[in-house]
This record gives sequence, structure tokens and C-alpha cells, in this order.
Amino acid sequence: MAIIHYLTKIIFDDGAVASLAEEVARLELKKILLVTDPGVAKCGLAQAAVDQLPKPIDVERYEKTPANPTESAVAEAADQFRNTGRDGIVAVGGGSPLDLAKATAVLATHAGTILDFSVAAPNPKPISAQTAPVFSIPTTAGTGSEVGRAALIVAKDGRKLAMISPHMLAKCAICDPELTRGLPPALTAATGMDAIAHCIETYLSPEINPPADAIALDGLSRAVRFIERATADGNDREARWQMMMAALQGGLGFQKGLGAVHALSHALGGLADPVLHHGTLNAVFLPAVLRFNTDHCGDKYQGLRAALGIDAKQHPADYIAELNQRLGIPANLEAMGVPASQLPPMVSLALADPCTETNPRPPIAEDYVGLLDEAFAGSAIY
Repeated sequence: MAIIHYLTKIIFDDGAVASLAEEVARLELKKILLVTDPGVAKCGLAQAAVDQLPKPIDVERYEKTPANPTESAVAEAADQFRNTGRDGIVAVGGGSPLDLAKATAVLATHAGTILDFSVAAPNPKPISAQTAPVFSIPTTAGTGSEVGRAALIVAKDGRKLAMISPHMLAKCAICDPELTRGLPPALTAATGMDAIAHCIETYLSPEINPPADAIALDGLSRAVRFIERATADGNDREARWQMMMAALQGGLGFQKGLGAVHALSHALGGLADPVLHHGTLNAVFLPAVLRFNTDHCGDKYQGLRAALGIDAKQHPADYIAELNQRLGIPANLEAMGVPASQLPPMVSLALADPCTETNPRPPIAEDYVGLLDEAFAGSAIY
């Protein structure tokens, strides 16, 4: 039996941010908490969203989202929401502010902590329809968090934990490619590879969801055709539009489930030092995991090759490795500054991650040891 959910209202096009006022008015909200991060606040993108709101709407700002959102930051934002009497959240930024906003919406309206609502809890507390409404406005093209029903938060003990509920879906995702123009090349490449990893892992997941498969393959095809253009020229309007659509499609698709790439990236994403970018981690792990899964996906690698635009002689892992090199993605975990001493604890964290359950080849501890070794300084990239 297949149970398929799609998903929430999406407004997509250049200039879409202008629709924010109408969407907030639709829910009759009066007191908004703006959630963003220091970089997005500094460059004026958050203000561009606030400027769409009519003057009677009272806006309180939380601009301290960390690079990987933390339990402490969510608790702080939730306190600010409650203490200032907010009735909704507008999240502006990449995946970190968008995830922090969704988690804040839960903690501001439910008693408990991140640990209580995490899927890793022995008996997770239910997340109800009382969750505060969130409007998501992405400023990068990668995470798909604007249409995701989950938030990934780094707990105080260092674990990266998932909160998941349909009640966490944004009331509206406002996707304006204009907000990604001028994004630096390295961040464009890393977030774009995040979208590619989402599309690939969604498609290869053994769960039954043909609509997600179709969305993922279309998103993958767009991403591989436009990621290098977007990286080379931050003002290429067509490339920015196509990459934001690919990122959105990755987010729509991964409701089906992801895989070992994300299980490993989530594990390392909890490190306090070095702080690692999620999309870059996905890019580094993707070739190794594609090789690991080769004989466990039926005929899906044929569909993967078609979307990538390669022939039967080329392994998708080799294509991704070469794309990483052209984009300037770090060669491996060692090049990202990860000490080898930090790798052993990652095995158990990856095994416990929900994404492990939907990898086409079920990994065991020894498999994750091998994948980490390969990604550290072996042939995982080039």
C-alpha cells in the first residue's frame, strides 16, 4: 500500500516575495516573528521580506540562527515568540533558519524540548495542529526545507535530531529566485549539490511513491544542467530560476525518504568544530554511497543515467565526482578539516538516523566504517 501526501501551497517565480502580505493576511496574523540568520539580515534579504508587510503588522526579529540550528537557539526563539505574544513566523534564509523556524513553531506552542519531539525519542510527543503557522522564504537553492515537514536540530549532546510532522509544513512556501541572485559561487555549488543529493536519494529510496520519483528525476535533470551556470554567474536569471525549482523538487520528493548520504551528513553535521556545511557533506559522500548501492537498485541506475545525461558506460558516481571537481567542492572530509579522530562515533549516529532505513542497500556498522574511510581521504571524490 502506498500512502502519498503532497504538501502545501507554493508561490514560485521572480518577484514572488511580494505575495507575502496577502498570505499573512489570509491567516489574519498581526504579530510576526521574523526568523533569519546574521548573514541574511546583514545583506538586506530579510528586510526585503519585511518590507512586503503592511505597517499595522508588528514584526519582532530573531536573527541569531547558527549555521547548523541548535537546541539552545530554538529554545531562545520559542521564548521570544511566547514572551512577545507572536501569532506566526516568517522564515527567511537557507535551510538553517527555515528549520529553526519550524522547530520554534512547535516549541512555542507545545510543552517540552527538542528531545521530547524528536523521532529518536523512545515515545515522541505528538505534534498537533496548534503548531504556530510558518511562512518559508528560501534565499538559497538547495535544502528544500521550505516544503519539508521536518526540522533537523543539533541537540545539546551533539546529536542532529529530526522533528517530523505534517503540522510543521509551512502554510505557504514563497520561492523567489531573485533572492538567490548574487549568492557566492561556493555556496551556490554546495547548496546545489544538496538539491542533487535529495533528488538522487529520493529516486533510489525503495519506498513506493512514483510521483516522488518523477519529481526527483525532473529536479535532478534541471540541477545538473544549470548548477555550473549558476555557480559561474550569480546573476544568470534562468540558471537561478531552474536551480530554485530543482531545490523545491528535491524537497517535495524527499518526503519519500532519503538514504545513507544523509544519514552520514546528519551525523557529521552535529559537530561543533569544525562546523560543516550540509550540502558540501552530501556532495562528498554521494559518490561513495552511489558505488555502495550499485547492485541494489534494480534498473533505477538507468533512469539516473538518463537524468544525468550520461551513457551506460559511465557510473553515476564517477559523473558526480567529476561534477564536484568542476564546482570546486572539497576533495574529501580531510580537506573539509575533519580530523580522523572524530569519525568513529559517526558510525553509531548514522546507524540511528532515520535515513538509514530508506537506503536501498541496508548499511551495517562495517559499511559505514568503509564509507567514512572512503570519504575521508580515499577515492570518494577524485
